[in-house]
Amino acid sequence: MSNQGDTSVPLLAARDLAKTHGRTRALSGASAELRVGEILAVTGTSGSGKSTLLHCLAGIVRPDEGTVTYAGERLDELSEKRLSELRRTEFGVVFQFGQLIPELTAVDNVALPLLLAGASRTDARATAGEWLERFGVRGQGESRPGELSGGQSQRVALARALVTAPRIVFADEPTGALDSLASEQVMTALVGTARESGTAVLLITHDAQVAAYADREIRLTDGTVATAGVAA
Repeated sequence: MSNQGDTSVPLLAARDLAKTHGRTRALSGASAELRVGEILAVTGTSGSGKSTLLHCLAGIVRPDEGTVTYAGERLDELSEKRLSELRRTEFGVVFQFGQLIPELTAVDNVALPLLLAGASRTDARATAGEWLERFGVRGQGESRPGELSGGQSQRVALARALVTAPRIVFADEPTGALDSLASEQVMTALVGTARESGTAVLLITHDAQVAAYADREIRLTDGTVATAGVAA
């Protein structure tokens, strides 16, 4: 059963997650919840399990133990086909370095998820252009990633993540490679758009100033949630 629009029920919930990479225990009994339209910051030192938690919550990797539930579905039990469908339609993902396709222009990078969903090239590019404008990079639409600044690249990556109107955006250190001004521009654009559209955001960051944009913050230590509360 879907919980669309019901803020009393977690949209996404992880319970007692454990994940090991080789001999490294990345998660050890980690639990977290994300509600409809909420911006949640996950903080912690390098190696605390932040990115692994995001990957489990986004269905990119499966936990060794524990459960991940999204809108009534157990992500950890879904087929790869269904997980891929969710990542194309209801989940958006942004990484630290954007991971734009270097051979494509900015507008074509943003249009790609729409093309994969069956939109025509004309419609996809038109919608992509609107999203680039919302993020203040419409003028760079025909530029390729190598011609963009770091801040411009991240705003293009955000536009790509949001172009399908996902219910959740997973942002893994989206400002980690940016200076303070570009970081502020990217976070202002992300938070403003998420608030406007009611999109929930799971934000992985080591930066207290970035975490302050969130409604709530949880801190990971050694693969488990050490503290939880309201972001400053």
